[in-house]
Amino acid sequence: MDELDLAIPKSILDSLPEEGPTGQDMERALEDYQRRVNHAIREADDDAEAAATALDVIEHLESRAQTYDDFVPELRAWGQSPIYAIAWRNFCVSLIDQFYEHEALAERLDRERNARIVDDGIRLSDMYRD
Repeated sequence: MDELDLAIPKSILDSLPEEGPTGQDMERALEDYQRRVNHAIREADDDAEAAATALDVIEHLESRAQTYDDFVPELRAWGQSPIYAIAWRNFCVSLIDQFYEHEALAERLDRERNARIVDDGIRLSDMYRD
């Protein structure tokens, strides 16, 4: 499986105010996510192991995106600019999209997500308890 080459969309960086280190913070976060997944791709015995690590990162990004999204109305209610929360939310969503644009990984991600659902023990009989 080929390694990932992630990027921060220019539109996200352009939306940020000039002052402040947020762009640099995003770059460091991007490098960490990319390093973690590419290490798993290089070291994994099979593609399923690499997909499991990538899905862990994706689930983390989904959680972060939801948290930032929840901040937006709260910041607006307090009269604060939500631009940083919006930028970080969009950053997380963009990275998730980039994971799924990687052909070999995208196929494995869906398999891994379905396997986790089954491993969690969701069964039809659980829905009909008395």
